[in-house]
Amino acid sequence: MKKINEVYSPKKRELKVIQFGEGNFLRAFVEWIFQVANDSGILNANFTVVQPLPFGRVKDLEAQNGLYTLYLEGILDGKVKQEIKLIDVLEKFINPYTEYQAYLDLAKDDSYEFIISNTTEAGIAFNPEDKDYETIPNSFPGKLLGLLVERYKHTGGDLNKGYVIMPCELIDYNGKELKSVLNRLSKHWNLDDDFIYWLNNANEFCNTLVDRIVPGYPKNEIAEIEAHLGYTDSSVVKGEIFHLWVIEASKKVSDKLPFDKAGLNVVFTDNITPYKQRKVRVLNGAHTAIVPVSYLYGIDTVKESIEDEMIGKFFEGVVFNEIIPASTHLLSESELKDFAYAVINRFKNPYIRHELMSIALNSTTKYKTRILPSVMDYINKFNKLPKSALFSLGSMLVLFRGKRGNETYTIQDDTEFLEMYDRLWKKCDGSKESVKEIVTEFLGIPHWEIDLNSIEGLTDLVTEYVYNILTKGMKKALEEVLYDIDSQN
Repeated sequence: MKKINEVYSPKKRELKVIQFGEGNFLRAFVEWIFQVANDSGILNANFTVVQPLPFGRVKDLEAQNGLYTLYLEGILDGKVKQEIKLIDVLEKFINPYTEYQAYLDLAKDDSYEFIISNTTEAGIAFNPEDKDYETIPNSFPGKLLGLLVERYKHTGGDLNKGYVIMPCELIDYNGKELKSVLNRLSKHWNLDDDFIYWLNNANEFCNTLVDRIVPGYPKNEIAEIEAHLGYTDSSVVKGEIFHLWVIEASKKVSDKLPFDKAGLNVVFTDNITPYKQRKVRVLNGAHTAIVPVSYLYGIDTVKESIEDEMIGKFFEGVVFNEIIPASTHLLSESELKDFAYAVINRFKNPYIRHELMSIALNSTTKYKTRILPSVMDYINKFNKLPKSALFSLGSMLVLFRGKRGNETYTIQDDTEFLEMYDRLWKKCDGSKESVKEIVTEFLGIPHWEIDLNSIEGLTDLVTEYVYNILTKGMKKALEEVLYDIDSQN
């Protein structure tokens, strides 16, 4: 069988993007977005890929002339869909550990406008061992700073000759954080004030939010896939159909990258915060809300949960009747609902098996960050308790009892929380009084940063839920909650 580069030839375009990283996510997300834009005729941009670590895949990609195949799988417009896309935007490849001068020379090429990175969450960090760039720095910010110094020298400090820098690392306000690390590193290197001014004023650092599940290389299916393709490809990558890229940037950047004209779900904004909170509340919050309920109900995966009649109804109730009404100060109701409908399709994706217990990791903190803000906003806005979200909280407490029928299990969480749950459940003798005692202590822990017992009716409601789950089982307890909510609506 022929190799992919013996069947197809890459298309030459303008080299516009320097990309740090060659992993699955960038190849299934950023490069695909640029590919669609190129194919639509709104861009003419190719990439130079820089390997950020001593070990990496730039030579493997170069051996295929930058060509690879992307499989997108999921549910679109209510139908299961699979899309196969040839990606040919990767044109040049540099391993700075063996080609350091060639890497620095990128700064002398005026065609590059954009710098994109995904070097893992730990990649954007200050490394005091990076003293200068005479030899290759250890950290990604160190390597980037070396390139920026060379760019500054080449342009004579021209404020119109900087880059648009769009990090995709999964940290809050990644552009702002990268800029901060570069400024700290500049002072550590004793760089002059003129350069630091150029760094901060010639370059635009964009905060970004990226969202697409990327399972990666399909090693268990590769023989079947290559037989279908008719060629071999060592860099096949799989991703879900859904994609969202939110970029906090100036109009100058959005004008240069008119992705919306290609029908792409790329949002340019002057404030990324509402979109971040929407993702945390709706997608992540929905995950966290259903996990304890569905797992104690006897279900193991997200897809099975959403497709189950009762759990699916609970999910829709917590999202559409509580989380979204409590979050309309962030974005419009329609924007929140459209995102929620997309979430439902993502959760139903038949190509992805998402185990509930993998989401259950660190549930105590996840509830605080993902659901509690919606709970508090709901109470403040409507002056009543969000029963579905609080049923989830009670279910989470029961989940940490570690028993599902005759089965025992362990959930990973911070040691202090595991010790707390163990101590609480040892106090439970099965009586409603002992249940209220542990619920009261649980709701009053400093972790919540508010004594939840101070909210009228909340302690009694959660106590009722926990007691019902313990004495009647999750199915009956959930039935009663859903009936109670329906009867009041």
